[in-house]
Amino acid sequence: MARIKVFYEDWQMECCGRPFAAGDEVAWPLVAVDTPERRDECYGAEAWVENHGDRTRPTTGRVRAIELVRREYVVHTDESARERLERAMESEGSEGVVILPSPHRWEAVPGAYTLQAADSCPKWFEPDEPGRDPGPHRMHRTVGALITLETPATGESP
Repeated sequence: MARIKVFYEDWQMECCGRPFAAGDEVAWPLVAVDTPERRDECYGAEAWVENHGDRTRPTTGRVRAIELVRREYVVHTDESARERLERAMESEGSEGVVILPSPHRWEAVPGAYTLQAADSCPKWFEPDEPGRDPGPHRMHRTVGALITLETPATGESP
């Protein structure tokens, strides 16, 4: 048996994933990490789950450990955009859909993340909402899960 680290991004799980727990047998379409830059983006993982690619040859294995990845961000707020959004939400009787840009810009802090041990991976990741403070402030957001996956030694890993 071989063990590999796999990164499962939050949006991949929320879109097309199925929650899983430590000890579960899984079959995922994996993509190998091929550059140092991508390895950093995958928090040191050797592969990531790609639910929107080739699903004909999934990698099977048993989940041995799950760590939720909490990424640190600096959040900047555009006050005028926030005020426009609040006015649109307060207005009654408006018809149709109103689309406005987010008043928040999230900037990832390079290398700033923590790993939180978990027994299972959620289907939905709780969004952190920036406060009303106008100035930039730091926040954390769960961006996915880092999984230790035990695969058969038959060369089935990505």
